Amino acid sequence: MSERDSSRPRSTRTLTVPYTGGAERRGPATMGQANMIRCVLRDDPVHINIYDVWPVPDGTRLEAAIDALRTLVVRHEALRTTFPHASGTAPCEQVVAAEGDFTVTVLDHAELPPDGARYATTVARRARAGRFRLDREFPLRVSVVAQDGAPAFVAVTASHAATDGSALAVLREEWLTLLGGGTLPPVTALTPLGLAAEEAAPAGLRKSEASLRYWERIIRTGPQAMFAEPRATGTDVRVPQLTLRSPRGALALARVAERTGGLPSTVLLTAWCALIAHRTGQTTCVAAVPTSNRFLPRLARTVNTVSQDALLSLDVQVPSFDALLRKAWGAALNAYRHSQFDALRLWEMIGDTTYERGSHFARDIVFNDVSTLPATLAAATPAPDGPEPELSWGPDQMLPTRVLTFVHQTAPVLHLGMWADPGLFTRDETEVFVTGLVRLLEAAGTQDVPFTDLTEVTGVRPVGRDTGWTRVDGCWVSPPAVADALSQALGGLPVHVGVDSPDAGAAPSGAGSSGAGSSDTASEGGAGRHLTAFIASDGSPPTPEKAHAALMAALPGRPGLLAPRRYVIVQGPPAEADRSSAWLRQRILMEGTGRGRGDVT
Repeated sequence: MSERDSSRPRSTRTLTVPYTGGAERRGPATMGQANMIRCVLRDDPVHINIYDVWPVPDGTRLEAAIDALRTLVVRHEALRTTFPHASGTAPCEQVVAAEGDFTVTVLDHAELPPDGARYATTVARRARAGRFRLDREFPLRVSVVAQDGAPAFVAVTASHAATDGSALAVLREEWLTLLGGGTLPPVTALTPLGLAAEEAAPAGLRKSEASLRYWERIIRTGPQAMFAEPRATGTDVRVPQLTLRSPRGALALARVAERTGGLPSTVLLTAWCALIAHRTGQTTCVAAVPTSNRFLPRLARTVNTVSQDALLSLDVQVPSFDALLRKAWGAALNAYRHSQFDALRLWEMIGDTTYERGSHFARDIVFNDVSTLPATLAAATPAPDGPEPELSWGPDQMLPTRVLTFVHQTAPVLHLGMWADPGLFTRDETEVFVTGLVRLLEAAGTQDVPFTDLTEVTGVRPVGRDTGWTRVDGCWVSPPAVADALSQALGGLPVHVGVDSPDAGAAPSGAGSSGAGSSDTASEGGAGRHLTAFIASDGSPPTPEKAHAALMAALPGRPGLLAPRRYVIVQGPPAEADRSSAWLRQRILMEGTGRGRGDVT
């Protein structure tokens, strides 16, 4: 039988599985649920639905596998939860059923493909298509992949409104325990309704408010995008997966932790941030760290979705690896403490703050370390048989990020997956990055590594930016590109963008007056330096408000653009259109910040 034929089930049947024994409850949705419901209702289901594949122990009967699933449904309220809501509205309440049923699809094969796990993964990935009906649908789509009636794998596709990757890992671990004849301990982790009650209490509300203030400070002062460079374009991109497996990397990580006294997870995060900041030429590494809010014991094993980002802001302006490591734990803990928030209010704040700042916040980089959780999505990784480190490429995936790193395991094998925007990284450059991470750990395992040596030690080179780029207000910006975008947004009006000197009273310099790597970054990466836009009009001039609104609409997907702090509309362009001083001699028709929203039509 060919491999293609073996991937076709000889029979497919759907079983309805009733359950009873739970308690009926209802209450408000958690902040994490509300956050993911927002994504479930908005995003492509293929991008937001999650999946896992569970291997079935040899000799397991189909009935036993299904009974174990039924036990988990009764045990965990999230699997019995729906989110009723009127059409056209977002759910704000969750209802837990006491009884009900779910379905299991059995795909029986005469013979499975040689790589049965990969085939089961294909089944799970295929089931992501189709949006979950939050008000009525069971939150798991379960398929049993069987050979000649004997179950071999269970392919699970899940609604992200009910579970996250860590919750699926807990379910898999408990399911295997049940099939092995074990007894599950009582549930001690917070239920979704228990978490919702904590969040609604005065202490929980204060925590949420503190999180919003913490995020606003970073959104207002940090780089608007880590990858602000010539090749960074677009938003959602199709990204290939690179997997690294390295016993050498695991040994090096352990040596760094022993030498410095740092936790392995913090050491790895520090090395990754150092390399990202080195590659991007940034003075601060701002990264989303999604698994952080499971660091509390009562949430570590909750079957729920607690998918809310912690926003890490790590100042990398230090001389060496050890100095950065000393800062990283405090920065990470600060991020973890501020990862519980009202997602709707958060995005309202981001919208207001970025409009006022003239920026567009990009969730550019994500670091998701699931290796420290009690149960992980990745099974134990065997040591590579061939060259070390082992690199393998997987399928492409549409992602709204530039770089996504999943850490599955840190010992005895360093196992991580990385997705890097191919517009920024060739395949060779992506491989150099992940192997450079191992090389950095190896170097730091024996001694402190000066950051002046990062290129030599890792092979990773900083991005090149021409003299049209400069740092302004903590961001890398191309003033000529800002001028072009603003001109296009205003129907082709002549525009010049100058860089204001931080010295009081100094006139704006010409666009692009300082180059990449120059020392005129002022404090904190260009703080105190701002842009001024000069707009020439001989007819009906645009207001500063209209100019700002038009440019803000052009920012998404173009991280090299930052809105000017001030708009100056003048009567006609000067002869020397590349000099700010010449524009200042023109008759000024009106000027302002443009941050009011009164006249934007």
